[in-house]
Amino acid sequence: MRSEETRVGDVVLPSVVMTAAGTSGYGDELAGYGDLAELGAIVTKSLAAFAWDGNAAPRVAASGQEMLNGVGLAGPGVGVWRSTYLPALERRGARVVGSIWGRTVAEFAQAAEAMRGANVIALEVNASCPNLETRSTMFAHSPGATGDVVAASKVAGIPLWVKLSPNTPELVEVAGAAIAAGADALVLVNTVLGLSIDIEKRSPSLGNGGGGVSGRAVLPVSLRAVYDCREAFADISIVGVGGISSGDDVVAMLMAGANAVEIGTATFANPRAPWIIQRQLRKWLKRHDVRNVCELIGVAHG
Repeated sequence: MRSEETRVGDVVLPSVVMTAAGTSGYGDELAGYGDLAELGAIVTKSLAAFAWDGNAAPRVAASGQEMLNGVGLAGPGVGVWRSTYLPALERRGARVVGSIWGRTVAEFAQAAEAMRGANVIALEVNASCPNLETRSTMFAHSPGATGDVVAASKVAGIPLWVKLSPNTPELVEVAGAAIAAGADALVLVNTVLGLSIDIEKRSPSLGNGGGGVSGRAVLPVSLRAVYDCREAFADISIVGVGGISSGDDVVAMLMAGANAVEIGTATFANPRAPWIIQRQLRKWLKRHDVRNVCELIGVAHG
């Protein structure tokens, strides 16, 4: 019997495969394509303490085989999510990771407080948000600001997984600050900053100008981030995300040092992608006679 079970911090997951925030909605939207309880967890689209309309349309554009999005963290707010969307996930038997965001440290604290007592296994703190207090481009570009939002989010009393940005040369230092402030796990990484131009309109393709690039081309970036942070922090749990589109990609991410993975943009191309990738992983494990998926974690480090 081969085991796909893994551990992220103190949270035990039956599978290393999860969904990624922002790519499978707020509730059981993917339930028509597979058993949500079969996946490690469902990660919600990021939620603030308040409702937020997001950026102007258009919000999504193709960039070759990749996707560029500038959705702008639109959402109904934690309170509405708990009453409207969470019950459907509970009925499906899904394990849920609630993702939160804010524009200030106080707003992260408010979102975390609003999550207190919710039936979620962890809180994913999306630190890749604009910091209005210091005018830094993102909290996750600053070790100090990242530490502040992690500390503020501890009010939820839920394990904290902190999602970081690849768009900084200080990623390892930022990760260290997150860990020092109480992060139980790192989620690596969010989208890569990019821009698309509509050459007929002679203007940016997205209503907000630039956006985040995701898709298969991002995989080397996310693998490098996971590898570097595993090298620096041997004991922290890491969730790898970015460009994963096959079982082989999952294996590579585990070997780089991830304890689990999230499937994102691949779900837009095929909503069954998390389950397809999960089956591909099982076949790889069988073919290579790997009895426990945890045997792969970090082996690329020698």
